[in-house]
Amino acid sequence: MSEILKKPLITEKLTRLQEEGKYAFKVDKYATKTDIKKAVKERYPDVKVGKVNTMIMPSKPKGRFTAGGYIEGREKVWKKAIVTLKEGEIDFFSEI
Repeated sequence: MSEILKKPLITEKLTRLQEEGKYAFKVDKYATKTDIKKAVKERYPDVKVGKVNTMIMPSKPKGRFTAGGYIEGREKVWKKAIVTLKEGEIDFFSEI
């Protein structure tokens, strides 16, 4: 299996959740909750993970106009994980 934690998700709503100790990640579609918990512990060793909530984000239609006409398509299905921490804090902006 490839990298479990693909990237952190940073939006206005998810930034408000960070104040409550909840952090969101785009994760591998086939990763389980225990896989995600282990990956967070490995990447951020100074935090303690409480629970992990996952959701499959559905495909959405996309399209664009080109010189040859309109091109239709869909974006990929992906998985989002919201990790609640017992202790510690993650700072996404200090990472390189």
